[in-house]
Amino acid sequence: ISGIAGDQQAALFGQQCFSEGMAKCTYGTGSFLMLNTGKKAFKSSHSLLTTIAWRINGQVFYALEGSVFIGGAVIQWLRDELEFFKEATDSESLASAADDNGGVYFVPALAGLGAPYWDPYARGSIFGITRATSKAHLTRAALESICFQVNDLLNALIKDYPSGIKALKADGGAAENTLMLQFQADISDLELDRGGQLESTALGAAYLAGLGVSFWSEDELRKLNGKGDVFNPNMDQQRRMELLAKWKKAIGRSLSWENEE
Repeated sequence: ISGIAGDQQAALFGQQCFSEGMAKCTYGTGSFLMLNTGKKAFKSSHSLLTTIAWRINGQVFYALEGSVFIGGAVIQWLRDELEFFKEATDSESLASAADDNGGVYFVPALAGLGAPYWDPYARGSIFGITRATSKAHLTRAALESICFQVNDLLNALIKDYPSGIKALKADGGAAENTLMLQFQADISDLELDRGGQLESTALGAAYLAGLGVSFWSEDELRKLNGKGDVFNPNMDQQRRMELLAKWKKAIGRSLSWENEE
């Protein structure tokens, strides 16, 4: 065995986040944000996790990590339980039928909330429903909820890591959703790079194994991953602040819904 890595560490390496300050978000059933902090381990003061990213030639790199419990799973829930569409990929076209979320905010705490809230007693909630609310609005709100949760992680990350994020990359099956990734760039006011390879976990493990037997170098690895789509923020600040304020209000009303046992 010449290379071994955990799921998210492998994805970080597969997305070629080799340098300090580079981050990736894996949009899968859950969403997992990880930042390369270089040779220094940062202790989080905002409910994130400190972990080892990888060790190569005896040199250890560290990372900060945050996890969203329900990411793409909320779209699966709309498909399987509410039968809004037959395929998860249909969510993008349905959500695009609405110009915006129609004032609807979906907190997908279907299994409690992960970082930075860590509240197992939060429950899924939908706010802002009116007579005009449609399946398109609900689907759009569900997609946006993934981005709002990742944005909460990004805010915690920036507070823990004052040097800031130099690059943010996206991978995972749900990252195929262009509408969602554009909203992520808009709401987080960050450039987001959807890499040429969305299945980055196995790729990262293979990269590490290749390095382990000197099959390639890091410089050679940088040439292997094709260029993906780049999403630039295109939302005015006032609109962004309005959306984030409503999200915070919705989150606040979802926390501690169930009594502690």
